[in-house]
Parts: sequence; C-alpha cells; structure tokens
Amino acid sequence: MHPLNRRNFLTSLGAAGLASAAARRRNVLFISVDDLNDWIGCLGGHPDTKTPNFDRLARRGVLFTNAHCSAPLCNASRASLMTGIRPSTSGVYQNPQPWREASALKNAVTLPQHFMAHGYHASGSGKIYHGSYPDPPSWHEYYPSKTRQQPADPMPPNRPLNGIPNAGQFDWGPVDVPDAKMGDMQVVDWTIEQLNKPRKDPFFLACGLYRPHLPWYVPTKYFDLFPLNSVTLPNVKEDDLDDIPPIGRKIARPEGDHKKVIEHNQWRKAVQGYLASIAFADAALGRLLDAFEKSPHAANTTVILWSDHGWHLGEKLHWRKFALWEEATHNVLIISSPGLTKPGSRCQRAVSLLDIYPTLLDICGLPKRSELEGVSLMPLLVNPAAQWDRPAVTTYGRNNHSVRSEKWRYIRYSDGSEELYDREKDPLEWHNLASKPELEPVKKDLARWLPKVNAPDAPYDKGRREEG
Repeated sequence: MHPLNRRNFLTSLGAAGLASAAARRRNVLFISVDDLNDWIGCLGGHPDTKTPNFDRLARRGVLFTNAHCSAPLCNASRASLMTGIRPSTSGVYQNPQPWREASALKNAVTLPQHFMAHGYHASGSGKIYHGSYPDPPSWHEYYPSKTRQQPADPMPPNRPLNGIPNAGQFDWGPVDVPDAKMGDMQVVDWTIEQLNKPRKDPFFLACGLYRPHLPWYVPTKYFDLFPLNSVTLPNVKEDDLDDIPPIGRKIARPEGDHKKVIEHNQWRKAVQGYLASIAFADAALGRLLDAFEKSPHAANTTVILWSDHGWHLGEKLHWRKFALWEEATHNVLIISSPGLTKPGSRCQRAVSLLDIYPTLLDICGLPKRSELEGVSLMPLLVNPAAQWDRPAVTTYGRNNHSVRSEKWRYIRYSDGSEELYDREKDPLEWHNLASKPELEPVKKDLARWLPKVNAPDAPYDKGRREEG
C-alpha cells in the first residue's frame, strides 16, 4: 500500500485492525552526523576522502545531492529539524539560545514526540539536539541519559596539538586509543543493542555521531589514511571577498581562523584532520549498518541519514559553519525505505532539512501537523526527477537568508545587501552577480521565497559560548 493512502486505510479499521496495522508500520533508524559537509565519496566534495559506508548507504536508497540546512549551525539547525519550524519563525538563530525557551517552541511537538504519540517507542543516543539543550520529553530512553547525550571522548595531552594559541576546540591531531574508547563507537554499540532487541511496538531509533565536529581528535590509523604531503587543499580565490557586501565579509572573518591557520602552517594538517574525522565517522556508520542489515528489522525500517550543516575549510577565506555560502549550507541527506525508494537513486532537486519531519510522517502513515513549515519529499522518493519548484532557504541570524535553487544562490542580508551566484557556471561561488541589471528578474523570483516573518531573537543563555 502506498504510504500516502495509509492514513485513510487506518481510519477504516477497528481496534483489532489498528493493532495489526501498527505491527506492520515502518520503523525509523534516524542517523545524524555533526558538521559533515559534502566531503563524502558519493557527493564528490573532496578527491581524497574515504567513505565506503556513506557511499554504501547512498546505494541503498535516494541520495539528495542538493540538500541544505535551515540554519548553518548546530542548535538552530537541529531545533528547526526536530520541530519542523523555521529559525525565522522561532527566533532561535544561534547556539546559545535554549530552544525550549522560545515562545514558538515552548510547546512544540518534536518529531520523536509525534511518533511516541502514535504508538512508537522512541529512543536514542549521541548528538541529536545541540549538546547544551537536550530534550528529555522527546524520548522513552536515551544513552548515556536523557540529559547527557554523548559519552566523553578521550583527550590527548599537551593541547593544543596544532600550536594555535587560545584555539579552544579549534584543534586537530591523532589520539593513541582504540576505536572502542571513542564516544561515537559507544553510541553505536548502544544503538546496535537496541536493534537486536525483540520489539512489540514499532520504533523510532536515533543515533547521533559527533565526528567530524571539532576537535578533530580521532585514532591515529585514520590520520594514516591521508599522508600529509598528498592532502589536497580546497581551491580558494585569494580576492574572493572583494565583491562581497560588508556583512558577508564580517561573517567570513578572514583575519580570524583563516589567518591563524596560515600563520601556523596548519592548513594541510587541518584538512587531514577533517578527512580523518570523516573516515572515523564512516567506520562507526559501517559498524551500525553491518548490525542493522543482520537485524530482524532491516526489511521494515526506513533509514535516514542527515548532517546538520556543512563546513568551510578556507573557502571564502572562512572556517567553520556560520555562513550562507554553499560550503556551510550544503549537507548530507540519504533516505532508504524498502519497497518505496529505488536503490542507487540520486535527486538533484533543492531540498531542506525542514522537509524531514513531514516526509517521515508520510512514510510511516502518521497524521500530518499543520505547523510544519517543510514539505514532504515523498514525490521525490518515488520519482527523484519529479517536478519540484521549491528552493531551499537557509537563515543565519535575524533577517539574513540564502535561497538555493538548482541553478542559483541568492543571499539577502539584514541591511538589504545582496549576493547572487550562477551555480551552473560558477560552482565555487566566486563571482557575485547581484549588481547586474539583467538579473533583476532572477533576484525578484528567488526573493519570493524569503521568509515573511523574521522573529525577534529568542532568549539567550549568557553562560554559553557560540562554539558548538
């Protein structure tokens, strides 16, 4: 039965029929990866990367090659994904904002809560929400606990390893420990235990991998995969910021991390550290997929993998996320659902992480929610080439937005300044075309998708830092 028709089917059943139908409902294995950009083999983001397990999962279902976050930082991205509500609607724009204190999200029903309300057992481990603001009501059980999402990672002595003073988490280098000592591997172990349990009810099982989030401390063998003298650096234009509005240049902060990396001769080592951390995350994913494929649930479980945003490693003379260009907004999104998705499919339509909530409701035949601001990707799961006229919108701070279609990226900042890139001719976004009069119709068309609401900032937790 097509999932879109399943709700009507359920309403026609009696109590016994409902119990039988619930037993046949699809489970959900919900995998998140922190700070992962497009540097995986199937997306082709970096020539040196080694990700056989991300690529293996992509071959199982639909790979969305043009997926984008709703906000280019952890807290705002994850809060919007898990509630289905845009940052511009909630006012949760930054990391140090406890999202449940936002008036628009105080009583929001999160994705796992909605599944719980319809007979699912919801459990998880690892980073699903931003680490400072977990959400205990979202889960029946959580490892290590409902208030502590991640096991601790081993830390190397003599930090910072990269020699950059006062770098905080902005550090990289190998740690001499076995995989089993790493927090992500413990998260995967717990998730595997849950997959092997007998189940009476359908389940929503979340597994949040922390790497490649900073600091890039992973076991030595992953650094060894990428000999330093052969590491490929990003293709960077030194005058790339010359045609960028002042707000964009302020966001890029070339005098900050980029200058420090260059001064301390750390660019190649940083790229090595990021690639090593991705390879470690790939190994963790591989262990999880091996166990999943052997579990009794493989034939009736939708697997979805997403990363919360992208990451710059010197492009636009910028590091980290916290920006509205491709490197920061582009993320990984893979959906595999037996009997629904065709293995090995690729979809180039522009889609948003906001679309995950309504999509999973359709896949599992659960009631829709009127407050959700994304749209279901069901038509693209059935036919990845289906017509799709919606761009993806990313918000960074109040009233700063990017609109990404298949051909264009349009950025409008809070002061009205603009950027426009032809992604087909300029995939590295080196040439800002916003001042060209002949492209005014293009900007006008893309501007239709800018949020009509730009809520004031939600309350801040002044004791927290932006990094995360």
